[in-house]
Amino acid sequence: MSLKRITAIMRKEIIQMLRDWPTLILILLIAVVELLIIASIGGMTVEHIPTMVADMSKDSRSRAFINALTISGFFDVHGYVGSEAEVIRAIDDGVAQAGIVIPPNFAAEVERGAAQALIIIDGNDPFLVQSGYAAANAIAQAHGMELLLERAARQGMAGLGTLPISAATRILYNPNMDTVIFLVPGVVVLVLEIQAVMTAAMTVVRERELGTLEQLLATPARPLEIIIGKLVPGVLTTAVSMVVILAIGMFWFKMPFRGSMGLFAWLSLIFIISGQGLGLLMSTIARNQRQAQQLSTLLMLITMLLSGVVYTRLTMPKLVQYVGDLIPATYFIRITRGIITKGVGMSFLWEDVVVLTLYALVVIIVAGRMFKKRLD
Repeated sequence: MSLKRITAIMRKEIIQMLRDWPTLILILLIAVVELLIIASIGGMTVEHIPTMVADMSKDSRSRAFINALTISGFFDVHGYVGSEAEVIRAIDDGVAQAGIVIPPNFAAEVERGAAQALIIIDGNDPFLVQSGYAAANAIAQAHGMELLLERAARQGMAGLGTLPISAATRILYNPNMDTVIFLVPGVVVLVLEIQAVMTAAMTVVRERELGTLEQLLATPARPLEIIIGKLVPGVLTTAVSMVVILAIGMFWFKMPFRGSMGLFAWLSLIFIISGQGLGLLMSTIARNQRQAQQLSTLLMLITMLLSGVVYTRLTMPKLVQYVGDLIPATYFIRITRGIITKGVGMSFLWEDVVVLTLYALVVIIVAGRMFKKRLD
């Protein structure tokens, strides 16, 4: 073993690395961004859950119980409705992610020691379910103990008995808290975005590396025709991957698909087109396939952490949420979970659909113009 030869090889590698300084900066940037994102996400305990209340008792006891839930910091009341059905509709519509339903004659039931309040939680988010379920039961027990001690102070030891209030918790859409129902919609979104981006970016960069892109430009085909011709196969390939993932989730893991297949297919096409536009945009930045892969890896990391695919967005600071809003997966994950898990339609999803459609149009137009300038 020669130390001289090892040193020479090391020198050559260092020189090559310094010559390819954009890749070096990108490698360092990925590590820094990863650290900043992970540090900014926050804990897994979800607080300030948007909550809708149906107080059909409207007495001092019901108001005290609602107050105990809000003071805890876990539940933020965003409004009051008149029935349990309206609470569920608010959760379906995305206005709230939890609901409190207090039945009539709540105060009388408290005095009898048999009062029960219903806590409804959106079952799409595992961290939300765990935090909301545990918080609701703990707060109900603590409030019930306060009432029990209050009764004992009035009536003496004879007033002691069972806790006067209990909380019955219902998990919507995923009552058994099945991990597959949590994960499969997120995996679908993640795979669609990464594959759509990579197929567009890698195809164009590969042509540039091989020197065949100039040959394509020498043909009668226009740049826009070249772009479309390259993007369509990527759209088809990504669509096939989506079908395979859904089939495995539905038939192998028994994941229920409660919504419209046709609606999901059309909205998936819009999402794939937005991913292809991002890939085309990356192809104007990346100089080779390695850089394109690194940019795709960075996008995958940001998507996993900031879009709500894996981690809930409720615990993130507002600034981090705004960064996540720049990712199309942030909107499509809500669409996917809404259609697959909840079975809702356009009346509940139209806002995310409009934003995603505008996103796809803007990114395709911008990427197409930048790509055309790069070709010129």
